[in-house]
Amino acid sequence: MSTEIQEMPEQGEIVLATITKVMDHGAYVTLDEYNDIQGFLHISEIAPGWIRSVSKFVKDGEKKVLLVKKVNSDRGDIDLSLKQVSKDQKKQKLKEVKKFEKGKTLLQNVKEKGNLSDEDIEKLEDMIYSKFDSVYDAFIEIARNGIESIKELKLPKKTATVIEEICSKIKLPSVEIRGIMEITNNKSDGVEIIKKALLDATKKDPTIDITYLGAPKYRLSITAEDFKSAEKTLKPILVEIQDSIEKKKGSFKFTREESKKTREN
Repeated sequence: MSTEIQEMPEQGEIVLATITKVMDHGAYVTLDEYNDIQGFLHISEIAPGWIRSVSKFVKDGEKKVLLVKKVNSDRGDIDLSLKQVSKDQKKQKLKEVKKFEKGKTLLQNVKEKGNLSDEDIEKLEDMIYSKFDSVYDAFIEIARNGIESIKELKLPKKTATVIEEICSKIKLPSVEIRGIMEITNNKSDGVEIIKKALLDATKKDPTIDITYLGAPKYRLSITAEDFKSAEKTLKPILVEIQDSIEKKKGSFKFTREESKKTREN
């Protein structure tokens, strides 16, 4: 009779856990990504300073992003920390979990639409992970650049057709950065000068949108795959508009507004 060896997390790893039992001296948890094996969160690792009540910080059934402090594989003990997890680590972990869950849903769709077996899906998942960090990343790549972008995976034609169909319905994630331009020109043809400068800018890039808010204000917004790409597009556009306006003795001022991400499917 063979005994299956339970996979354990590594020291220093960031994990997602579910609180299962709150006690006076800490809380027991199960690790979501490790077949719900048990770990312990000591009261001293819940929050800085003295804690009067553990239940004020953690509650039964609640999910928490935790740091693995210590692992004793022989005894099966896992010591965890909540207070040592930074905001960035928490944000990144939740993002990874969200991607993983979306990937599972996408694979389930492929299985149902393609009438594939569990074994087929397992093979497909292994093939995807040979090139991508997540199933979700692979599907986004296909949605952006077509099924040809993963041709080296040599997927069966039936499977590729199903994936292509599913990817065609994915709303791609994007970001928007925007701001208010205050533009004035007191010349007799000042309005035409401003119109021409803005029109020339929008003709160069379809991701740019300029809305008239009422003199002297105009809102400029740029949509792109990520903030880095959006910023790269924004800078030369602002320089071009400013130069065009100031060469004609006008004034230009740009004030950033809050950027935002679109919802991802």
